[in-house]
Amino acid sequence: QHKHQLHSFWFLYGALVDLLEVVTLSNSVPVQKYAEQHELRVHNWPDVDFSGQFDVGVVVSFGCLLKEHVISRFPYGILNIHPSLLPRWRGPAPVFHTVLHGDALTGVSIMQIRPKRFDVGPILSQELYPVPEKITAEELGASLAVLGAQLLIDTLRNLPERIANKREQSKEGATFAPKVNSSMSCLVWEEQTCAEIDQLYRALGYRIPLRTMWMGRPIKLLDFVGRSQPCMSKLSYTCVQMCVDTPSNYYIQLLLSCNRC
Repeated sequence: QHKHQLHSFWFLYGALVDLLEVVTLSNSVPVQKYAEQHELRVHNWPDVDFSGQFDVGVVVSFGCLLKEHVISRFPYGILNIHPSLLPRWRGPAPVFHTVLHGDALTGVSIMQIRPKRFDVGPILSQELYPVPEKITAEELGASLAVLGAQLLIDTLRNLPERIANKREQSKEGATFAPKVNSSMSCLVWEEQTCAEIDQLYRALGYRIPLRTMWMGRPIKLLDFVGRSQPCMSKLSYTCVQMCVDTPSNYYIQLLLSCNRC
């Protein structure tokens, strides 16, 4: 997804961007491969010498706090493309938490980064994005990557004006989006509604199979057909395909209802 932003820069060569170089944390990331294919110079962090030749820096999901002496080398600072409406969902996994919590509205924020803390800098641009029903975190991330690339280009075209009119983030409504881990994939049927389980599957299922216990055995939930409401009952059901975690890994399909649905 980060290639969308880099691809946008590539098309601006000679018009808005005179010099573009890439900094990565790993040699194997898709951004580095894209940069090498287009003959862009690549640096591996932290072995970077900017030498005062750049006007502005841009980071996307970089994951490292930058110190003040690095930020100050860029006359316009360093911008961050963040896939949420800050201050909601600060942190490393905003798209996951947007889907997990059933947010109806999200978006992209362009902010100036500050040292010592992530995602707290002033906002230069924001674009709203209504969250489609039944979208997965993977699909939402791809859509926000395209939106973020477009918003970044618009911000760079009007950068002095955007910086002059930047606004500090509100102290109200701030939420944190912690990293995704495997413990989040465990279902507790007695405590979760069908809607909550569906949101968890769409947020996490493409990366980590959801897990639960079935007849005393651990199972993985490989696929959700979706919720339905049969005429004979007011309960909501969800149909899932399960993989029983045994050496033979056999599969079953069940129609399930949660106690809180």
